[in-house]
Amino acid sequence: MSNITKDQVIDWLSSQSVLELASIVKDLEGKWGVSAAAAVAVAGPAAGGGAAAPAAEEQTEFDVILTGDGGKKINVIKEVRAITQLGLTEAKTLVESAPKAVKEGVNKDEAEKIKAQLEAAGATVEIK
Repeated sequence: MSNITKDQVIDWLSSQSVLELASIVKDLEGKWGVSAAAAVAVAGPAAGGGAAAPAAEEQTEFDVILTGDGGKKINVIKEVRAITQLGLTEAKTLVESAPKAVKEGVNKDEAEKIKAQLEAAGATVEIK
């Protein structure tokens, strides 16, 4: 057994970039033979007690998805850096790997603001 605590793991993960964490998740999925998406799909119905979620439930968290750079990659990279605080290489990788989430779990107003910023830079964006 290791002497590493859960808090130490959380602190270390918090210090990593989004792209690095995505890479770690992919590596763990491969090593363990699982998929994070499948785990969420399996946990979803169980979390609701097997009952379907109410149809009237309003969405409160949104993901801003970059779908393309619109031919203005440099401007979009600059805007992604400003929004996410990513480094140049990480922002460039994010833009080049579109469609990709720029921000996840934000409120509707912030999602609309981010979408407007990215579209002003020339990007194509979706909010989910």
